[in-house]
Amino acid sequence: METVITKDMLAQFEERFDADRANALAMNAVTANGISAAAKNYQMEREVTHDFSVSLEHDKVTDQKKSGRCWMFAALNVLRARVMKNTNLDSFELSQSYPAFYDKLEKANYFLESILNTLDEPTDGRLIAHLLRAPLNDGGQWDMLCSIVEKYGLVPKSAMPESAVSSATNEFCAYATEKLREDACILRKAYACGVSFEELRQKKEAMLETIYDMLCICYGKPPKTFTFEYRDKDKNFHRDTNLTPKTFYEKYVGVDLKEYISLINAPTVDKPYYRSYSVEYLGNVAEGRLVRYVNLPIEELKKAAIAQMQDGEPVWFGCDVGKRLNRDGGIMDPGTFGVENLFHTTFGMTKAERLDYGQSLMTHAMVFQGVNLDEEGRPNRWQVENSWGEESGKNGYLVMSDSWFDEYMYQVVVNKKHLPKEAVEAYESEPIMLKPWDPMGSLA
Repeated sequence: METVITKDMLAQFEERFDADRANALAMNAVTANGISAAAKNYQMEREVTHDFSVSLEHDKVTDQKKSGRCWMFAALNVLRARVMKNTNLDSFELSQSYPAFYDKLEKANYFLESILNTLDEPTDGRLIAHLLRAPLNDGGQWDMLCSIVEKYGLVPKSAMPESAVSSATNEFCAYATEKLREDACILRKAYACGVSFEELRQKKEAMLETIYDMLCICYGKPPKTFTFEYRDKDKNFHRDTNLTPKTFYEKYVGVDLKEYISLINAPTVDKPYYRSYSVEYLGNVAEGRLVRYVNLPIEELKKAAIAQMQDGEPVWFGCDVGKRLNRDGGIMDPGTFGVENLFHTTFGMTKAERLDYGQSLMTHAMVFQGVNLDEEGRPNRWQVENSWGEESGKNGYLVMSDSWFDEYMYQVVVNKKHLPKEAVEAYESEPIMLKPWDPMGSLA
């Protein structure tokens, strides 16, 4: 028999609600101030401090503004540390607009290629629906940034500064998405009418040229060559002329990206540890490197991240940033907000259950710049460089408790030298291909 909400049922609910004095207090507090403010655990700011036994020398935080380029900002924040070391600079910033231009152009091509590869799939099927959901957006993965750098290089921010659009991308992404969905429609209809594959590819090239034009109008044209000028910490002036983006990367960054791999922690039944994984239809550069991970226990991610920082290098990572984050205080901890007491209930899903049921996945990328180790060498809090400007957290930096790391951390990128042989061999094995909509295919 179907159960419906009745007047008697509502009357019982209201009677029970009114019988508990705490409900009235909670209702007054939340309706006036909001959930987070009413549930905030003020003791937490005393317990989770911004002090760390291992802390790298770092620059001021960057600001992605109204764009979703956290994965790119985080990667460039890792790489700029090498530039600062190689040039004896106190402060330096790589252009985020330059790789964003090519990332969007490559994503457009990747999408159109995916459409051409799925012409026999039904339009209302799950795969086409997935491809059409976000043909082009700001999000990305570490391996996608590597593909852009390996193909196009990088430039200083002075060689391609931010534009109004690169700092606020919603409009461009909306128009580019509309155009690419139209392109998909044209290609699929033409195929259904018997147009040859060669003609479809010619159409695709013209479509891609339109996206290129849109990007130039909104981001500006990327430089082919430029001059790099700077004054180092010792007040010495330097000028390097006629650099290409690739020669600049080789000379001033010089990081071999092939030595860095992604570790994930996905404790779900369908993803055994010490196996390599990739995701179907996930990428940007069609001929670029595969987005690949090795799934490891959470303690292995911690060990590798600590080892890399102790070796003097920051660590790129991906997490579900919105969970239990006190943005003003810059604290990430499961106990940041006492919502269980506020609502008189529990939120008891495990990490695996949250992944399986769509409650959590990687949403944001940042950089570890430090960690606090206790007397026995175990981490209890992590120093996080964000890209939301200096107004968020403590001068733009966050502190993550180790318990938060356990629950909401999904990915770290480290040099292979910091990993046991077993983990590296697992990463290099033939990857298990996950469905395009798997939570491990999420973009930061």
